[in-house]
Amino acid sequence: MLKKVKRNSIRAAEAVFAIVASRYNARYVDAMLQAATAELKRARAKSIQVIRVPGAYEIPVVAARLAREGSVSAIVCLGVIIRGETAHAAHIGEAVSQALMQIQLRYEVPVIHEVLLLDNEEQARVRCLGRKHNRGVEAAQTALEMARVMKKLSLE
Repeated sequence: MLKKVKRNSIRAAEAVFAIVASRYNARYVDAMLQAATAELKRARAKSIQVIRVPGAYEIPVVAARLAREGSVSAIVCLGVIIRGETAHAAHIGEAVSQALMQIQLRYEVPVIHEVLLLDNEEQARVRCLGRKHNRGVEAAQTALEMARVMKKLSLE
């Protein structure tokens, strides 16, 4: 069951964020990107860099480069994969998920995974176009919280 998006009050005055967003299924990804960017701006992020890639499969290589450079507080990854008649979507979704997990563990940079593997366009509409459940907002909120957690850990 989807939870309604709640607004939080985390501030990010010193935090630098990158958003890696797929151009494939642009209608849905663009809506998540707009929501995530607005949420980070609302939190007064120091910087928000947006990098567009062709599809979900290309997201991890860019996320890895950003993490390796070490100049971002968190990386938000946005994409939409809609299942078709073959197993291709599942393979892409699994590969992206595994790669993003490895990147954040290797470089100790939060990588927020909102590359959605969905069954149909209705699921995409609900999760990406609606104001109640927009996963872009949730991704940004997670990035803000993880940036704060990682900063706190580095100060201890």
